[in-house]
Amino acid sequence: MRALLLALAGLTLLSAPLAAAQRPVVVELFTSQSCSSCPPAEAVLTDLRDQPDVLALGFHVTYWNRLSWRDTVSLPAATDRQEAYARTLGETRVFTPQMVIDGRRSVLGSQRGEVAAAIAEARRASPVAAMTLVRKGGDLVVGLGAGAGSGRIVLVGFDREVRTAVARGENAGRDLVQSNVVRSVRDLGGWTGAARTVTQPAPAGSDAAVLLQAADGRILGAARLTGAGS
Repeated sequence: MRALLLALAGLTLLSAPLAAAQRPVVVELFTSQSCSSCPPAEAVLTDLRDQPDVLALGFHVTYWNRLSWRDTVSLPAATDRQEAYARTLGETRVFTPQMVIDGRRSVLGSQRGEVAAAIAEARRASPVAAMTLVRKGGDLVVGLGAGAGSGRIVLVGFDREVRTAVARGENAGRDLVQSNVVRSVRDLGGWTGAARTVTQPAPAGSDAAVLLQAADGRILGAARLTGAGS
């Protein structure tokens, strides 16, 4: 019964409307084209992709590449980011498909009910600082409002969709369609509570997002821009 209720909650929460002042909840999926358990989690990420109050990002890790298939969009920065979450969340190992919700909670990415419950919980957290991301010529301009606390500013470039015919490994013979695939991660420096503006070249990827992240991994703010890539 509990599983059924969670699943029904998932159907509702994955399509909840955006409140006017709410910043997006950041959902990060750590995945690999070599992982046979990952396509169901990637389907969840695809369902979340177009929700206005969710920023869904697919981070393709590198540690599966030692097997028979090398993930065509794997990124060392994705592996580094997942390992950092293992430390801040007190986990003893990394795994796929892992979803980290707002830097606060880790869940199995294929469990829709658990993902929805974690998103609902994250929605109740107030943003620490207002953030904007706009294009200016060939650059992107990140705006941060004043607030209490401190964190790092992270610029992420991603492609809305990547299609891959996998020839070997656990997913051999499958044509995978993966959403919001991260292509670049760039640290833009620190924020200590004062309003500031940062201008940077557009990152690799068709779209971009900016995150404000505390030392303990919590996401303090976020913004995105469609059609932002270099």
